[in-house]
Amino acid sequence: MKLYSINTGYFKLDGGAMFGVVPKSIWNKLNPADENNMCSWTLRCLLIEDEGKLILIDNGMGDKQDAKFFGHYYLHGDDTLDKSLACHGFTRDDITDVFLTHLHFDHCGGSIVRDGDKLVPAFKNATYWSNEAHWKWATEPNAREKASFLKENILPIQESGQLKFLVVSSESSDVSAAANSKLTTHHSPLTDNLSFYSVSGHTDAMMLPKINYNGKTIVFMADLLPSAAHIPLPYVMAYDMFPLTTLQEKKLFLTEAEQNNYVLFFEHDPLIECCTLQMTEKGIRVKETCKLSEL
Repeated sequence: MKLYSINTGYFKLDGGAMFGVVPKSIWNKLNPADENNMCSWTLRCLLIEDEGKLILIDNGMGDKQDAKFFGHYYLHGDDTLDKSLACHGFTRDDITDVFLTHLHFDHCGGSIVRDGDKLVPAFKNATYWSNEAHWKWATEPNAREKASFLKENILPIQESGQLKFLVVSSESSDVSAAANSKLTTHHSPLTDNLSFYSVSGHTDAMMLPKINYNGKTIVFMADLLPSAAHIPLPYVMAYDMFPLTTLQEKKLFLTEAEQNNYVLFFEHDPLIECCTLQMTEKGIRVKETCKLSEL
């Protein structure tokens, strides 16, 4: 098995929205805001080469939206999905599977591209993986979250015939994990080394890939922990649909991860790619940071 960090660029989001109830006087030291109160975040995906498959976890924002849309998010940096794949000797056509943690535009926008007046899969040889509960949540969105679920990113996947659903076992729908001692690990049919958690604080039935790699367990954090700065329990995004659920899911995950020395892979942290955890007098915090390539 080989793992590759795939950077697709940087974007900006409001700092207050990213840190919720945490005062700016505190979070601004962690990710300094610009004059518009916007902080930079990365769009970092993960590529897994294993058992003859090439699995891409999330795919960034894509490039098919109009200038007005991108103007809200201040895309910057030189990284693109195609450039990052090429750095490792791959193209989009080599991807066999696209694992979508959830269907917010900054995680799945690269799934679909414009071809003339048509919207077609960017990965023509790949199976796209979501789960039934989250697909329903995204295609029948609530008013608060609707702006994050763009139909042009989502519906063409199903129309292409390339969509499949992963099974989230019924004993957990992991919203009920609040009553359990740990989150449930779900089986994935993609490879023996890939399983996942399902969490529902940020959005319903978001999936967090869990990878066995060189004797280590790496967890792709998606938006449960968008950055290392979000490790303290109260640091919950205002974007989360169910913040108290996020709080409980974070507590369960961080406890398990610290006790088992998991490596956390961050999708949005502009500086820290991976970290391990340790217990301190203030609770669970970062122990060591590293690049994925150093593992």
